[in-house]
Amino acid sequence: MRQVENELNVQVPINLDTIYNDIFINERVKCLKDYLIRKGYSSQTIKNYDNHLVRFLNYSNGYDDYNSVNSYLLYLLNEKKSSHSYVNQAINAIKIDLKLQGKVDDDSIISIVRPKKEKKLPKVLSQEEVKLILDSVKNSKHKTMLMLAYSCGLRVSEVAQMKITDIDSSRMIVLIKQGKGRKDRISILSEKMLIQLREYYKEYKPKMWLFESCDCNSHINPRSIQNVFNAAIKRTGITKTVTFHSLRHSFATHLLESGVDLRYIQELLGHSSSKTTEIYTHVSTKSLHGIINPLDRL
Repeated sequence: MRQVENELNVQVPINLDTIYNDIFINERVKCLKDYLIRKGYSSQTIKNYDNHLVRFLNYSNGYDDYNSVNSYLLYLLNEKKSSHSYVNQAINAIKIDLKLQGKVDDDSIISIVRPKKEKKLPKVLSQEEVKLILDSVKNSKHKTMLMLAYSCGLRVSEVAQMKITDIDSSRMIVLIKQGKGRKDRISILSEKMLIQLREYYKEYKPKMWLFESCDCNSHINPRSIQNVFNAAIKRTGITKTVTFHSLRHSFATHLLESGVDLRYIQELLGHSSSKTTEIYTHVSTKSLHGIINPLDRL
């Protein structure tokens, strides 16, 4: 421990181990971040991976051997009660870091046991509940954001980064640029959505981003959009556990229940695999309504 003097000439202890540890972690994170940028990962994924690495190195005091990694994973599962998807993302970040540090070569398989992938059904709102949510929002900007998410099956980041030029009223489509997986796709633009967008534009007159931040210099923060959704849920009194992403799930499920082919839904959502889209067949109630419950036969 070393002593330094502050402006009041009072000696303050400095922990050199802590300083060294911070420098060490910052260097490792920068190395990981630079690599992910070169690989073209999204800014959100880079942020998530960086945070995972920082948490791991802080937990292990900089040790990154097999035992330290697995001890950290057990800590996440047993003490932090983290979800399996969260732990698997942490493993992804740690593995990339270890490869960059030369701890393991590209052809090796690190002996880290992954938790089984959780099979959770998407949280879906009924059409009546979606209408209830939209009707509860009086602010034009807020209502337009939620309507666009539901009518096009958008993620919150895709709503936030939507530009005015991405709305093609002549072809009645919405262009989603560089969505998840760095993929472009198109979605359908409804007549009702177009009317809402025109009313919103007259009132707010956005310049480049469809939904601008408070200072109008950038797009709105995705967290602000999530807060709008959460506030709407509270007003409606809906008690089921749903998130902003439930609007996207509901879009897909309602299309499926109306008879739209699963392949078209896959394209609208931007799924690489049809297996990802097939999850909505497990939450659609259309086929279930034709089944007579055995209790009703008694």
